[in-house]
Amino acid sequence: MFLRATNRVKDGKEHRYWSVVENRRLNKKKTVQKTLLYLGEINDTQQAAWCKSIDVVEGKQGRTLNLFPDDRRVPEEIEGGIQVRMNQLELHHPRQWGACWLACELWHQLELDSFWSEKLGASRKGTDWKNVLQTLVCYQLIEPGSEWRLHRLWFDRSAMADLLDEDFSVVQKNTLYRCLDKLLEYKKDLFSHLRLRWESLFNARFDVLLYDLTSTYFESIPPFEGKRQFGYSRDKRFDCVQVVIALVVTPQGFPLAYEVMPGNTSDKTTLPGFLKKIEDQYGQADRVWVMDRGIPTEEVLSQMRSSSVPMHYLVGTPKGRLNQLEKDFLKLPWAKVRDAVHVKLLPQEGELYVLAKSDGRIQKERAMRRRQLKKLWSRLKELQKQKLTRDQLLLKIGAAKKEAGRTYSLVQINLPENKEKEVSPIFTFSVRREKLRQVRRREGHYLLRSNLCDEDPAILWQRYIQLTQIEEAFKNLGLPGLAWV
Repeated sequence: MFLRATNRVKDGKEHRYWSVVENRRLNKKKTVQKTLLYLGEINDTQQAAWCKSIDVVEGKQGRTLNLFPDDRRVPEEIEGGIQVRMNQLELHHPRQWGACWLACELWHQLELDSFWSEKLGASRKGTDWKNVLQTLVCYQLIEPGSEWRLHRLWFDRSAMADLLDEDFSVVQKNTLYRCLDKLLEYKKDLFSHLRLRWESLFNARFDVLLYDLTSTYFESIPPFEGKRQFGYSRDKRFDCVQVVIALVVTPQGFPLAYEVMPGNTSDKTTLPGFLKKIEDQYGQADRVWVMDRGIPTEEVLSQMRSSSVPMHYLVGTPKGRLNQLEKDFLKLPWAKVRDAVHVKLLPQEGELYVLAKSDGRIQKERAMRRRQLKKLWSRLKELQKQKLTRDQLLLKIGAAKKEAGRTYSLVQINLPENKEKEVSPIFTFSVRREKLRQVRRREGHYLLRSNLCDEDPAILWQRYIQLTQIEEAFKNLGLPGLAWV
């Protein structure tokens, strides 16, 4: 280990940044440097202290110790001998082997080695890009994280070097990033290959597809170019630029397509492109698309109904539409489709509306609403006791409204008139009982819409609930995972 300095000119002034690095010898008698610790700018005293610490760690100072088990005496001619209690030794920082072996076995079962061997050769310097990619895939499958963490920590704690007969050169940070750049042109071929392997290994079917979108943000200076743009943030970080990620998976969780789009992309504009994308890559077939509300437009649904090749859909419907159909549903009886799930069916103009009621979901939503309402009620009582100006009161009520979310609409607040000099203005609040009754009636209810008019309602409900599969895929894959899918 040693200290390495990097010079950088900023605002016309030269700065020197320090890092603790070590040399790693490779199989080909070459040496690369691995950054162990970034120190930033340090003064001469700190530099000397770090040099001394490195010398101690490297054993350049101090005496050499000789270790012996505690059941043997240290020979007299040995200086610095220490007896060790062998039965109290503990293993720290072991290398992970089993998970790495299993991940490599899955890689071979999917025949990814032969697939990538034809497309990723070795570089002029001898870098085997296939092994670099396999390391990235195994890392994302076992312990997803950034490429920097793979370079800095994970590779040394795993058995990938032994399993691939490689050295530290495969996880140099620049090598990892360059490898990802080489994959994009083969994305379509990769999904076609994986579809055949899933069909062969797992007898997977692709007649039902789940489609959903999410977003991920960047805490950086807005570039106002490329895909990083401001847009609707599902993470409630409207101050950050973001990208939108769309994913198509099967009910078993097998991804069939994904796309990273600009952060200002509207959800309802993405579906036509994915319908064509799946049709071009996997051919025309009688498929069922399962989506959440807000994704399909009336125009797209009409095109799917009138398509020459059957294109079925099952989508969630905004509860606002329930206001239009509520009188029609009141006349219909509830039918039990499974334990604690009841439905009402309303055929209408070539479509089927399914009003589903889940007892478990009712209890969950009701508990959430009660907890939020109780918290909001307590906060408003606290504000009544505080001495505040009208402006201060409005700010605190606004903060309470943001935290309460939709529950805020259940409370009627009567604010004081605009008197700037008044201190501790009086305001009152009460429950909007009619609104509360309406919310209680609709808790745990889903309104689904489909052109599968003859399908079993229980199957429709089950397929819609499977949208949680795609949400789980987003959690497991994230942006790093999407880079290698």
